[in-house]
Amino acid sequence: MSLIILVTGASSGFGRMIATDLAAAGHTAYASMRGTDGKNAKTVADIASAASGQKIDLRTIELDVQDETSIDAAIGDIMREHGRIDVVVHNAGHMVFGPLEAFTPDQLAELYDVNVLGTQRLNRAVLPHMRAAKAGLLVWTSSTSVMGGIPPLLGPYFAAKAGMDQIAVSYARELAPLGIETSIIVPGAYTKGTNHFPNAGKPADEARAKECEDAWPDDFAQRIQTSLAATDPEDSDPGEIGRAVVQIVGMPAGKRPFRTVIDPANDGSAVTMPVVDRVREQFLHRIGFAELLHPKIAQRPD
Repeated sequence: MSLIILVTGASSGFGRMIATDLAAAGHTAYASMRGTDGKNAKTVADIASAASGQKIDLRTIELDVQDETSIDAAIGDIMREHGRIDVVVHNAGHMVFGPLEAFTPDQLAELYDVNVLGTQRLNRAVLPHMRAAKAGLLVWTSSTSVMGGIPPLLGPYFAAKAGMDQIAVSYARELAPLGIETSIIVPGAYTKGTNHFPNAGKPADEARAKECEDAWPDDFAQRIQTSLAATDPEDSDPGEIGRAVVQIVGMPAGKRPFRTVIDPANDGSAVTMPVVDRVREQFLHRIGFAELLHPKIAQRPD
């Protein structure tokens, strides 16, 4: 069955791969991004050309996860075109790299706004339609850093991802009785094949950053980057993430995995995440709400 799917943060990286792979699998995929008439105009043209060449239903749409008006307009356009939205892939996010102390509180708030509050704005726009349909799927792009290895110099990004992951878990329990499914995809640290690290933000307080760098052992930051890159195997393939999302979306409702860890760097999250999820499952059993572990799937008429 062809589904109507919205992917956020799809101008590049995982988002663009996911949207392209979903469209190639036969779905109608909306690759959302900011600046479709401005900074991303070339990206829009490139995607349109690729979609035409591959004969897939891959579309671009203006959507800024930090702007409710932009979100409402995008959801309105999709609903008018199709009358439904079957899947939302929460992928929009931004990475930063540098001494945690040198990031201003406003920078942390901005990062939390993009990575966490953006998902809340979009959910508030799309969930009324999914509730009315008594069906839907939310796919969340988390990070192994949430429960795996946490190297220095990425603190604000990791904190925001942890917040997003927790919101995803909470939503899963509240939406299950409504027939809306949750699946969390957990990529590891792919240092090649995406623009996450090259485009990472820097601390705004440059003087404080210099103080930290001067106080650290020689080449501390560079050695961290080199060590992180060394954990990413030469044959790692970020395209695994898009293919995994396609597989998840294509599974029958109610049968999709709650969490899928894809971690070529092997930072330990593949061990810790199943344990933590199991503890949470046991608590739901304990308080008498085990039914919240799986979405209530409406019976379709023959």
